[in-house]
Amino acid sequence: MKRLLLLYFTVGLTFNLLAQSQMDGFSENDTKKQTELEDLFLKKVDFDNYKNHLKIITANPHTAGSKANEAVRDYLMEVMGKAELETTLYPYDVYIPKDPGDSEIAIVTPKRKPLNQMEDIIPGNAYSSHPDLPKGWNAYSGSGEVTAEVVYANYGTKEDYEKLAELGISIKGKIVLARYGKNFRGFKAKYAEQYGAAGLLIFTDPGDYGYSKGLVYPEGNNYSESAIQRGSVLTESFTGDPLTPFEPALPLDGKTKVDRLDPSETSLHTIPITPIGYGAASEIMSLMKGKPVPGGWQGGLPFTYRLEGGSELTVRLSVTQPKEFVRVNNVVGTVKGSLYPDEWIILGCHYDAWAYGVTDPGSGTAMLLTLSEALGELVKDGYSPKRSIMIAHWDAEEYGVIGSTEWVEQMKKELGTNAVAYLNFDAGVSGRSFGGAAAPSLKKLMTDAAKKVIYPDSSKTVFEMWSKDGESLPIGNLGGGSDHIGFYMHAGVPSLSGGTGGKTLYHTNYDDFFFYEKFIDPSLKMGGAVAQWAGIMSLKLANATLIPYDLPRYATDLTMHFKTSTDKIKAYYPAFTGFQKSISAIAALEKSTSALSKTLPKALNENRLNKKELKKLNADLIQLEKSFLHKEGMPFGPWYLSLYASSDPYSGYASWILPAIEFQIANAKKDQLNHWDAVYEKAILNLNQKVIAISQKLESR
Repeated sequence: MKRLLLLYFTVGLTFNLLAQSQMDGFSENDTKKQTELEDLFLKKVDFDNYKNHLKIITANPHTAGSKANEAVRDYLMEVMGKAELETTLYPYDVYIPKDPGDSEIAIVTPKRKPLNQMEDIIPGNAYSSHPDLPKGWNAYSGSGEVTAEVVYANYGTKEDYEKLAELGISIKGKIVLARYGKNFRGFKAKYAEQYGAAGLLIFTDPGDYGYSKGLVYPEGNNYSESAIQRGSVLTESFTGDPLTPFEPALPLDGKTKVDRLDPSETSLHTIPITPIGYGAASEIMSLMKGKPVPGGWQGGLPFTYRLEGGSELTVRLSVTQPKEFVRVNNVVGTVKGSLYPDEWIILGCHYDAWAYGVTDPGSGTAMLLTLSEALGELVKDGYSPKRSIMIAHWDAEEYGVIGSTEWVEQMKKELGTNAVAYLNFDAGVSGRSFGGAAAPSLKKLMTDAAKKVIYPDSSKTVFEMWSKDGESLPIGNLGGGSDHIGFYMHAGVPSLSGGTGGKTLYHTNYDDFFFYEKFIDPSLKMGGAVAQWAGIMSLKLANATLIPYDLPRYATDLTMHFKTSTDKIKAYYPAFTGFQKSISAIAALEKSTSALSKTLPKALNENRLNKKELKKLNADLIQLEKSFLHKEGMPFGPWYLSLYASSDPYSGYASWILPAIEFQIANAKKDQLNHWDAVYEKAILNLNQKVIAISQKLESR
């Protein structure tokens, strides 16, 4: 009993000490009020509601455009409506395959054998026998039928295809086998088509995701031989609907008409592409007779991997996958701000899935519903946030981050002036380990909120469980693959992505509630904890007198990133002397942001700013991230406007920090380094001047 009392005393003392520290963006007096509000909010989060929402929204497979997905949409509107959020539908007509279409895979010679394209039924798991579960499929496959020899291309990366060419292995007219991993599946297809392949089979290798990693499902949470990773293979030079780059895909029957590309003007794939499990892949690869693979290309199947199958081994691949205009709908609920309703904190997660989608995306969707209800309860008690908090549920993300991108393109002007931050929670409760990535200005926000939330089934805070050194959190940098792309990389809105993770059966038919409760979070408490964390971040952003961006972090992170880039360049260009102009600009930025970070709390405590002045200062703060927007776009694609970050155009998922420079590095270029040094210098000095202008306004008061 004494130990328990001591524990409670220690936790209480920790919170009291936190409360005594002046919060970023708040005066000392307002810090006390905000601390009390956050304590109240934590109690409002109903952990049981998370489980209920998760079971309901993942009861059936629900791909974008399906009736089942429309039912999920209606449920989202119902829950947020009951929580008294102002809820709006944003419809779009986008060009996608409405369903998997038809496909077949078979070995033709030396023996005829059709191959499995569906997960096995699991005894005791009714979800696994649902009649609407789809075969394995890749959205945006080309349609066609081919019978051909086979070639193994390792992970199907740019380097892997180059290695095949170097070894004298031609894939022209052949069916390529490539395993999942290392890059976005769409690039496996892009490079296969570029080198002349007639078809592509993408398989999950047991060495990466299967029995080599431990027990397979249903005994463990590793891929079994029939488990198939679905996913889009869309690889345009922009994100979103393939027919409306830079413009929203507004409804065809709406008042506003949007010019659309003809499908022939796009880069959509023309070859048939489909995924398979490693059981089916083994049937083909065990018959291959060519040369053994080079080092690093051997996977986990119990035989030597070969580069070619030879003329005796032929496989038939047939895919019929029509594309059409499909109505999709974003659902956005708003808790209207009491003082600054036109300043927005936006939280989002998509709701369409490849099947049940319990971890991806259902866990994030259910968490946001739980958060919506808690915020609604606060408002009912008279605690409206000062700024508006928007809860967004995006559609058609799985096809290529489409729903959120169309909304960003539709609302780009408003986002440019109103959006304080975007917080993304795709698959946000997929395990018991917290993690995240963010723009520099939001990393401290993530850290501070993590200190406020107790980690489930423990006496420690989320910060204590997440931190490796007890002093900081290992927060990464945003890459590709989810709904923050449009906000951060196209519109220049500071963004973060976070939640909990673990080992999942990603994009398979097995990602159901049975699997979730058994392997992901048996206590079903993580959803509530993530809702608390997300809510604390939202409330800090919404209620701070001055938006609590961590401005000195820009200089800290930029210094690190330019050093990393310089080291990479020197590896192929030893004479390179560095980005001297940018480094000088960063030094100036370090000085100005450090000074401002000391001036801001003093100005807040002295209460010498009226509402009009505060509104103007916050408008100035919102513009800081826009300093990195380069109107010509990046050299690999003009849609990507941010000089600070983009998704890797060669892998699709990885984070490219300083992307214009990273593009030079990826292609071992030397001639444009001085040009980009000048461009980055200009952007950093632009940011610096904005910071100085804010300081001058504060000092003049």
